[in-house]
Formats: sequence, structure tokens, C-alpha cells
Amino acid sequence: MLARVANDLFWMGRYIERAEHTARFLNVNYFSSLDAPNILSQSRPFVLNSIYGMVDDRVEDQSTLVEEEVLYNVGLNPEKLYSILSCIKIARQNASNARDLISTEFYEAINKFYHFVMNYPKDRFVKNGLYDFTTSVTENTAILRGKIRGTLLHNDIFALIMLGINIERATQITRIIQTKLFDAEKAISSYSKPIRNSYEWTTLLKCAESYDMMRSLYRKSPAQLNTLNFLILNPNCPRSVMNSLNQTYLHICNLDASKVKTVNSAAFLIGKMRADYEFKTINEIQSNVGIFIDDTLKCLMNISSKLEEEYFNY
Repeated sequence: MLARVANDLFWMGRYIERAEHTARFLNVNYFSSLDAPNILSQSRPFVLNSIYGMVDDRVEDQSTLVEEEVLYNVGLNPEKLYSILSCIKIARQNASNARDLISTEFYEAINKFYHFVMNYPKDRFVKNGLYDFTTSVTENTAILRGKIRGTLLHNDIFALIMLGINIERATQITRIIQTKLFDAEKAISSYSKPIRNSYEWTTLLKCAESYDMMRSLYRKSPAQLNTLNFLILNPNCPRSVMNSLNQTYLHICNLDASKVKTVNSAAFLIGKMRADYEFKTINEIQSNVGIFIDDTLKCLMNISSKLEEEYFNY
């Protein structure tokens, strides 16, 4: 397979996953703020800046934020690389570049999704279409993952796409945690302890589509410790960083198992990070969550760079 085509398949998977997480974060944070504690629900700039924080575009002066502008930038602005529209546009272009290697069913699904996003009215989106748009995005990305699993041979092509999906999932979950931790620190003086132990972590779990799973496992309200343990270290949670690393390791081995023991190869770095997480305890993380999250993002970026170097240079 040409390195250029492999790169297209990998990044197609990443941008599909990125669009989903951005849409869900936008949906959950915006609508949760309507029922939030009074101090937060009255501070719409705080919520808008949190949305910008997820896409790494946080501003210093929250008072300058305009709601319609923030929603448009994150949702439909073609000039913002982080927007949902840009993610789907790039994913569809990558799919077109690898058209001969993917199924007709999958291509038709991503093409339909692309036209839905491109033709969504801007005025409707920023006024009363946010829920409809973001829900449709998460539903369509789920359809695309189903088409990938159900209509493609589980060979190198499948492994490359799933490699991109799972690396991006680990990255996005980590970024969501980072953003919510930052928000919690900023708002900590405004909350009572019970709210801080439930509201922020409930929102975090819903951003990761993991609230019901977590409640089913722990049978109690979300708090910082059990939420972080579930989203970072639980291998059975399909949205956790640990599960994503396990899946990433599986797919890199399917591509080339011989490189697993080659020091500083992408496969080696994935295996090393996975092993480190497997024996990590939540108490170790809890002692300095911020540094741990920053280190996780750096490791994932390093792995992505190694993959580019080894498989996608052309």
C-alpha cells in the first residue's frame, strides 16, 4: 500500500472520531449549563470559553466572547481547522483519496454525512439547531464506525483506520478530562463540595458518553476519583484511555508485529505506554492529575509522530 493512501486511511479515522467528540462536548456543555448551579448558569462566557478550551482556542478575556460566534466557529466555520465541518470535510476527502480500498456502503455513508454538514444552515445552527446538529453528528459517526466494522475486510486497511480512531479517542478523552479539570479549578470557589463531586464529573462522563456505564459499575454518584479511574484506567470501558491503548496495540501488531520489540518504534512506544497504564493506580494519578494528563497527551503526540515517520512518509 502506498504511504500516501495509508496516511489518508489513518487520518480519516482520526477526523471522524474528532468530529464526534467535539460535537458531544459542544452539546453536553452547552445544554448542561442551563441546569447548572446558579453561578455557572449565569456565566455563559465561562461555558463558551470551556468549549473553546476543548479545541485549544481558549481566550484570556471571557467578556469578549459572543455566543453565536463561538458556536459557529466550533460547529460550522470552514476557516477553523478544529470545527466539526472541517473534520468531516477532511475525513471525506481522505475517503475519496482511498476510494478503491473502502466499501461502497462506507463511502456512501460518509458522503451523505458530508453533504448534511456542508448544507446545514448557519442561521438555524446558531439560533435553535445546535441540539439537532450535534446529535446528528454523533449518530452519523456511529453509523460510519458500524460501516467500517461491517463492510470492510479486517485486514491492513481496517487496522490503519482503527489505529487512527483509537489514537484519536485516547487523545480526545484526555483533552476532555484536561478541559473539565481546568474548569473545575476555575470554578472551585463557586461550588459547594457536594456539587463539585457530582455536577462536574457527571458532565465529564456525559461528554465521553460513559455516564450510564460508570453508574452501572460503581452504583453511586460520580466523584473525581471514580470518574478518573473509569475514564483512564478501566480496560472494559470502550471510551477509556486504557481501552483505546489496548485497541491501538492490537491494530499496530496486526500491521507489523515485528516492530513491537524495536526500541523507539511506534509499536514499541504504544506497548510501553499501554504496559505503564496497565499497572498504574488511581492513587498515583490522583496525587498530580494535571501533570499526568499533560504527560499522556505528550506520549500520544509522540506516538503519532512516530507513526507518521514509519508508515506515512512519502
